[in-house]
Amino acid sequence: METLSKRKYSGKRNRLAKPELLAPAGNLEKLKFAIHYGADAVYIGGQKYGLRSNADNFSFEEMREGVEFAKKYGAKVFVATNIYAHNEDVDGIEAYLKNLYEAGIAAIIAADPAIIEVAQRVTPGMEVHLSTQQSTVNWQAVKFWKEEGLPRVVLGREASFEEIQEIKKHVDIEIEAFIHGAMCSSYSGRCVLSNHFTDRDSNRGGCCQSCRWKYDLFEDVREEGVWVSEEDMQNARVLQNFELGVNQIPLYEQEDQAFTMGSKDLCMLEHIPDLIDVGIDSFKIEGRMKSIHYVATVVNVYRQAIDSYMEDPDNYVLKPEWLEEIQKAANRPLNTGFFYDTPDHEDHIYEPEEKAVPYDFAGLVMDYDPQTQVATIEQRNYFKPGMEIEFFGPNGTFFKQKVTEIFDEAGNQLEAARHPLQYIKMKVDQPVAYFDMMRKKK
Repeated sequence: METLSKRKYSGKRNRLAKPELLAPAGNLEKLKFAIHYGADAVYIGGQKYGLRSNADNFSFEEMREGVEFAKKYGAKVFVATNIYAHNEDVDGIEAYLKNLYEAGIAAIIAADPAIIEVAQRVTPGMEVHLSTQQSTVNWQAVKFWKEEGLPRVVLGREASFEEIQEIKKHVDIEIEAFIHGAMCSSYSGRCVLSNHFTDRDSNRGGCCQSCRWKYDLFEDVREEGVWVSEEDMQNARVLQNFELGVNQIPLYEQEDQAFTMGSKDLCMLEHIPDLIDVGIDSFKIEGRMKSIHYVATVVNVYRQAIDSYMEDPDNYVLKPEWLEEIQKAANRPLNTGFFYDTPDHEDHIYEPEEKAVPYDFAGLVMDYDPQTQVATIEQRNYFKPGMEIEFFGPNGTFFKQKVTEIFDEAGNQLEAARHPLQYIKMKVDQPVAYFDMMRKKK
């Protein structure tokens, strides 16, 4: 990751209060991992009215189980109901919100005033947080929503530190901001590319991530009599629209790369003091579609950094191992978004992405015998003796070792752990604990 520590926020210190660490949970298992690895709250999607229709999403029964699990750790569960509703979406909202409230959901995240009004009317005991989809980046708009009865606003990703400080100066309200994860190329997610290209509505949960596709530039040859060579016609990059009778010739050479227009991912790990000092109340991690390994790794690192800073702000030191850990879950190159300045050409990805994640989630520790130093591991990805692996966990577990002999539950020696969710016995070099994770290099 590019070193960003030279960038500084020079604004006045606003206050020193421990922020909430808010993590994504695409399903019930991810919810449990997020909370176990240090999240104070999680946000999930139900089976209606959310912007991640391709996530597993939660039934009401799963929500109730998630809420009960969260309560054991003093955590909260929020539900994204952040679509922009069309007329056909309106029927059923009232019943749906009542079911959320009865399931124990602490708050919904909403953008559409219709959904906000219904929630305030039928479930007054459930908070309504304004979604980032409302693109709120100024204090007057924040003040408006406070006067409408909302206790929290999720700012648009375009808000800078100076703007956040101005908001906190004028309005006494909880501010939630994204501090890690994917960035949208459109203004706060208000995109219609997906609608035009695939008839999937981005603002009703159907985004096809058009900005991550590969694009190229072509010249339309529309005039009659324009000659196109046989070589061009045989070129795989020459497109023909037979209905319009149009040949499209590439403007650049055959070997030139097609390009994307996606942005780099946000990472504010190097700037925890600035985030806390400006008064952001909730640090939000993006990624309901991301893997368990991603959620656990990112939450674990931010939990350590936040706690370390709050314990002794004057002597806080960013640990290099935190940055190394973040890279193990990074999907794309990282930057600081809009917090310090306006992103430019260096903050976008134009060439085909090289997936940076070099690790796979290989196993979950289910038990450990300190006398024999044998761990019971639930297999999540193929591994075998001789492979180098890492163990990490929310209580400080971190070490590397090679896989030695492995056995099944009956004591039979195995050549490899091939079967998903199979329980494997193996000796480990250091103590491990329930819910520690084992990962391997790809």
